[in-house]
Amino acid sequence: MHNTVVIKGNKSGLTVFLDPAPPFEQLLSDVAEKFRESARFWGSVQMALTLEGRSMTPAEEFAVVNAITENSQIEILCLLDRDLNRSLRCEKALNEKLMELNSRTGNFYRGTLRAGENLEAEASIVVIGDVEQGARVTARGNVIVLGECRGLVHAGAAGDREAVIVALDMAPTQLRVASVQHRFGEKPRRLGKGPMIAGVEDGRIAVKPLKKSFLSRINFI
Repeated sequence: MHNTVVIKGNKSGLTVFLDPAPPFEQLLSDVAEKFRESARFWGSVQMALTLEGRSMTPAEEFAVVNAITENSQIEILCLLDRDLNRSLRCEKALNEKLMELNSRTGNFYRGTLRAGENLEAEASIVVIGDVEQGARVTARGNVIVLGECRGLVHAGAAGDREAVIVALDMAPTQLRVASVQHRFGEKPRRLGKGPMIAGVEDGRIAVKPLKKSFLSRINFI
């Protein structure tokens, strides 16, 4: 394959570097083979995808996404790129979706929570930003962090053990669901690649890659 396809994980999900030299059909075959070989490593996860190294038409980008999903258990949530106009359109669409979400749940917070800051919610809460080390989020329902989670997060604060905590980048110091908690140490470390979900299983906090089957547990997404 001569490294025509290189895969790297990042905060948002996956970045795939594509060699601009080979014919597209050959490159597509290389993408399929690369992800087929590494399918067990990535497992069943949902990720954002960034394609770099080669200029492609929308149809070619779609073909690459199909090659990835058909040869692995990865579900591509969205395709990111460095085109400013398309990035702005994606951000606008995300904001509109979040406003729709807010109209149903009434709870989301836009911004980064820094050390010493404490956010509390009477229902579920979506944090559009990071939760830094030393910050705390407490909610009676679920907690969704659309960014990096490095602080302390408490979901199901009223005793709901079915509540969950989701983060695009999970590296907390402490997670708590209802009365069940787990400390991860003073120095945050990433608990996995891509979006992760934490909940109570067998009386303890379990953190796993976010899968489709878990989404039914999050009642406002």
